[in-house]
Amino acid sequence: MWFQSGRRRDLCAILYDAGELRSQKLKTRLERYYDTRLDPQSFYMTLEALVDAGHLERRTEGIYDVYALSDGGASRVESYYAWLSERVENSERKTTKAEEETAN
Repeated sequence: MWFQSGRRRDLCAILYDAGELRSQKLKTRLERYYDTRLDPQSFYMTLEALVDAGHLERRTEGIYDVYALSDGGASRVESYYAWLSERVENSERKTTKAEEETAN
């Protein structure tokens, strides 16, 4: 899988929604979602891996690094969303079908 980790997936999802963010703001949003503090070195290594893989673009704005999804990264998020949505819909259909069979 292209993310290789949930953290990579979640960073891309946040950027898909936000458009672009400074690295610290991105870290803060992810920490809020996880409800825990992230090790800065680990966080920045994750960003670097996504940049190296071509999923994120980085630019410098003054003293800040700003990140955004590349077109390829956005495409991967959309593909994952479609895949996950299909899994959820299939599960819901199975549950509904099982409930109908139980009722009969």
